[in-house]
Amino acid sequence: MGKRICVTGASGLAGRAVVTDLLEHGYEVLATDVVAPSPLLPARWSRPDLTYTQADLTDAGDAFEVIDGVDAVAHLAAIPAPSIFTPARTLNVNNAVNSNVFLAAARAGVERVVWASSETTLGLDFTRDAPPAYLPIDEDHYPRPTTTYSLSKVLGETMAEHISDWSGIPFVALRFSNVIDPDRYGEFPGFEEAPESRLFNAFGYIDVRDAAASVRLALEADVTGARSYVIANRDTVMSRSTAALIEEFFPGVELRREFGEHESLFAIDRARAELGFEPQHGWRDA
Repeated sequence: MGKRICVTGASGLAGRAVVTDLLEHGYEVLATDVVAPSPLLPARWSRPDLTYTQADLTDAGDAFEVIDGVDAVAHLAAIPAPSIFTPARTLNVNNAVNSNVFLAAARAGVERVVWASSETTLGLDFTRDAPPAYLPIDEDHYPRPTTTYSLSKVLGETMAEHISDWSGIPFVALRFSNVIDPDRYGEFPGFEEAPESRLFNAFGYIDVRDAAASVRLALEADVTGARSYVIANRDTVMSRSTAALIEEFFPGVELRREFGEHESLFAIDRARAELGFEPQHGWRDA
């Protein structure tokens, strides 16, 4: 049996996919969430390489207990968007969860922490009046939090940097673009009628299966210290060309390279080079 990975937020969309991907690649998984195990998980709880523990990671004791005895942590637990709870609660809960998990991982001496940061740290929501500083948007377009949700991710990356320095443990932050279940791909043609609805994140997305693969790759990659990576698909959610999108919505923004016909406005060059990440699933194929 392979290494034992604690997956937090295991009942969420990305969490379920990460659990499944790790099991398919020979890992043992300790899955945990504040809620009961999701019935949508394709893996069944009778298998010997999968254990589910319900835990509230805002409680330091719960965090220290679930992380004790694992080899590494895939940390996906968080309030996942800025509009679910009040701004103060979003900031406080996410900070508590991140600090408890990071400190528990350091105390346990795990091999690595891979965790879900967010594209929102790079300046979302984008608008015509508040466009990106340049295109494509890369890791250096940071930090530009615009909500307490994105601020919680920026603070998480700062915590990760210092705790990595203290402990010597690699911390890998994955700045996920909008994580999409492939069942939603049927909605994408409708974006042509309302392109403003996707302007907020520069028309980006990441298939949940590729998001899960990026977590596994980050667990396996030869990295040290605290590193951050943009994780996005190669293309946009739109049928019209990238050049047309830039001309209409981001005129005058500095272009640091030429773009392919439907190429994403997010750069994943660093993730390609250092993690071996390459998206395998897209809405045009579906």
